[in-house]
Amino acid sequence: MGTQNAAGTPMLAVVLLLAANLLIPLAIGIFGKGFFPYKPLLPGLAQYEDHGFGSPAPAPFDRVVFMVVDALRSDFVYVAGSGFEFTQSLIRGGAAVPFTAHATSPTVTMPRIKAITTGSTPSFLDVVLNVDEGDKSSSLASQDTWLAQIKAKQKGKLVLYGDDTWLKLFPDTFDRADGTSSFFVADFTEVDNNVTRHVPDELRKTDWSLMVLHYLGLDHIGHKGGPRSPNMVPKQREMDGIVRVIYEALETEPHLDSTLLVLLGDHGMNDAGNHGASSAGETSPALVFVSPKFGAITADAHIPSPLGERDDFQFYRTVEQSDLAPTLGALLGFPTPKNNLGAFITAFLPMWPSKRDQVQILMHNAHQILQVLEAAFGAEAFAEGAVENCGKPQDDIQEIACGWHEIARSAPRLKTEEDEDSMDLEGYALWVKMTATWLRNAQQTMSGMASNYDIPKLGLGLGAAAGAMVLAIGASYTLISRGGAGSSTRGELVPFALINITYGIMMFASSYVEEEHHFWYWSTSAWLGLLGWRSLSSAVTGSESQARQKRQGVFAATVAIAIAFTSIRLLRGWNQTGQKFAGEPDFVKTFLQPNPLLLWTLVTATYAVIGLELVSAFASVYSPAIAAPAVSVLVLMALSFKLVFTFEDSPEIVGSFASTLVELITRLDGGSSTDSVTLITRARIVFVGLAVATAAAIYGIVVARKQQKLTKKPSSLHVLLSLYTLLAVTQSRTANIPLFLLFGLVYRFLSKQIRQGRRFTPADITTATLLLQYASFFAFGGTNAISSVDLSSAYNGISGFSAAAVGVLIFVSNWAGSIYWAIASVLLLLQLRQNTIPTAAAGSPVSSPAPPPSNPWLQHASLLTVFAAASAVAVMAACTALRTHLFVWTVFSPKYLYCIAWSLAMHLSVNLGLGGVLYLLGTP
Repeated sequence: MGTQNAAGTPMLAVVLLLAANLLIPLAIGIFGKGFFPYKPLLPGLAQYEDHGFGSPAPAPFDRVVFMVVDALRSDFVYVAGSGFEFTQSLIRGGAAVPFTAHATSPTVTMPRIKAITTGSTPSFLDVVLNVDEGDKSSSLASQDTWLAQIKAKQKGKLVLYGDDTWLKLFPDTFDRADGTSSFFVADFTEVDNNVTRHVPDELRKTDWSLMVLHYLGLDHIGHKGGPRSPNMVPKQREMDGIVRVIYEALETEPHLDSTLLVLLGDHGMNDAGNHGASSAGETSPALVFVSPKFGAITADAHIPSPLGERDDFQFYRTVEQSDLAPTLGALLGFPTPKNNLGAFITAFLPMWPSKRDQVQILMHNAHQILQVLEAAFGAEAFAEGAVENCGKPQDDIQEIACGWHEIARSAPRLKTEEDEDSMDLEGYALWVKMTATWLRNAQQTMSGMASNYDIPKLGLGLGAAAGAMVLAIGASYTLISRGGAGSSTRGELVPFALINITYGIMMFASSYVEEEHHFWYWSTSAWLGLLGWRSLSSAVTGSESQARQKRQGVFAATVAIAIAFTSIRLLRGWNQTGQKFAGEPDFVKTFLQPNPLLLWTLVTATYAVIGLELVSAFASVYSPAIAAPAVSVLVLMALSFKLVFTFEDSPEIVGSFASTLVELITRLDGGSSTDSVTLITRARIVFVGLAVATAAAIYGIVVARKQQKLTKKPSSLHVLLSLYTLLAVTQSRTANIPLFLLFGLVYRFLSKQIRQGRRFTPADITTATLLLQYASFFAFGGTNAISSVDLSSAYNGISGFSAAAVGVLIFVSNWAGSIYWAIASVLLLLQLRQNTIPTAAAGSPVSSPAPPPSNPWLQHASLLTVFAAASAVAVMAACTALRTHLFVWTVFSPKYLYCIAWSLAMHLSVNLGLGGVLYLLGTP
């Protein structure tokens, strides 16, 4: 079998395994660099050019209040029962022009602000940069935006209050600013009060031309309680009150008589209150232009408001978010940004009575988009005569080229008032419609263009991942073929192989990617069924004289199987996830949220079980007189943090009994409110306590190891699983905490299979833990969409942004169950290893040496690496083959980002890194 180390492990297997795991991050990096296209940008600021249509049209407005309400879904403003009653009255009165703005995926703040301000389509990679508040690479300082155009006019200052994403995107742009972090999602009030407190003073000042207000509270409410949260309508009323204050200032302050108010959402939210993907709710924010001047163009429109509910959230006319750039340019009198793909919203053409001005606005927009097209496809493609037969264009580009020449030839040349008086109004209306259609077609072609993929890098990355898979398979084959006590057999690898193959095929179908949780739920149930069948088969074996023992064994096995299956069934129904049924009834919504007493009973039981396990573990090493009080204090501090956190975060699920406990806690702290001890301080106390307890546990394990107790009790490492569970429940949503009770039941079922000497191998443990890692991820509410990333605990114990700390906290929050099973798998492997160490009774000679025990950890690690590499190959292959697919940026690209998280954070850092350290710690 080749060279072996002192422990009998083939060195070839170790080398292959190491090489495979070095190749995985390399493959991901190379592929990612080639997959996320970077579209070339036209440099410099746009200037007005005379294309034969006269001078620029006069601007109706000279300043703008740009009010962004984060996650302002269209129905929040437009339907009956909304808190935006004053805004609705403006719509009815004609002072507000409403739209639904289509926000393309990814529906998160940074890329949406980029689209709004440049009029272009941002990179999908911005969804990652959106989380890193320290990132500077995403800056728009060197790009043409309507903010840069306003600043270039030098007619007034630019001010910002609200989300500090604007400061990251536009460094050194704002003359006055007060930014707030967008990731303190537990804050509904202060984050908005910090914006509103500046509004009255700014409305009285005359030195600004742009005021950006970006409110975050409504988005935070959505993340916490969803769109139907009891906090939602009051927040809408608060935002509507700001609209009233601004509008009344526009009517009464002379220096604001030519000021435009734009109320909009950067994105919407789904029924779960999240965003990032492409559901109707996430891509349909509201967009309202407000000014007393609009009465002149809406007098005969009779716009109804409010409207009835709509499942597609499409109210009034739908426009693209990028259409804001050319529309604001015309309304405020500056050129459309160079890289804009937006089309001027023709509903505002009546703001210019002169048809010559209207033609100039549309042709300026068309020439600007033509420049973008020429930069992408070459100027020769749009030259006169470039298309031989415009009656039968060969592709979209030829069709757009023919359309361009048609609108350019038929554009009205209005040089005098007599030309306007004598023009054919019907023909003019037809030209306007044709031009608007051409602008929209060009926009759709450029927005959907997936050019600039680096195909060689895609192939190289895919090849590296395939190489990692081959190396991992080689390492697994070497280890398993070596045999030894406790080793896996090839037949026991069949379920593992089926999971790999089926999962790989599934990655090529968008619907299966969106609903991936079903695969893991059903596979986990099937695997437990197989284990149950093995358990029952083992229980019924034996001689007739053992009939009573057999009946007892069958009964015990049946009860254990029933408990395990019930736990998995509850796991499956705990949180409704995926895309198709997101927001539908589940165990949390049906039973726990309406019954706070039941929820907190289960939560308290979870903390109690953790506490009992910790007391039992520490009492075996330290004095019970010290262990019990210390553990009790730690667990009570963790529970009190969760109580107070939930009381501030989601008071509707606290209930009267838990509210009484919160009051008692704050009184014990010496205060009368939750301000007596801040949540940051409470979280830090818990984290410090966990760190001290972990250090004490490791010290106890090392001492036991020196005293050779660990060889008899490998389960002493269970204290670390309990300590992690306490950390995990601290970082989990309150409604998900009882899931750890279910995890404990399934873990005991698996442990029992090993303890009772039934055939259980490293391959079985790998298969079980792999299934449970993924099933638990989805059970916590995870999906393959960015919208399901839980940020609620991202700032526990942190007073300011730290990329490393926030990243770790987000990862633990979203992969809490998966990390649990990574640690649990190590304990099962140690238990399996202990069972395979040959023993002999005292004084009994061993007639022949037993086969040496195999290294279960290396077998486990090699199989996990096979799956990590195989899944990366499948995802990369799917992204490459389907790079022109309609859903490449809404389904397959997010899946690739999740593949990165699973491969780097979960596989390398947790399964191999943390798991390897724990295995070494538990090995004598």
